[in-house]
Amino acid sequence: MKKNIHPELKECTVKCACGNEFKTMSTKSEIQLETCNKCNSFYTGKQVTAKRGNVQKFIDKYNLNK
Repeated sequence: MKKNIHPELKECTVKCACGNEFKTMSTKSEIQLETCNKCNSFYTGKQVTAKRGNVQKFIDKYNLNK
């Protein structure tokens, strides 16, 4: 690698809106996030799922219950 052309890596503090903080390496000294693995619903398993499918909505809309 050529010398003096790459940015210097330093320890970086990553802060999430939920209050979670962790350290990593980056060219910046601080990074702020809106979501992280502690508060994102994909990682926490608290995903909101549809209670009714499209077929059930269609049946209810046109009153096709038998």
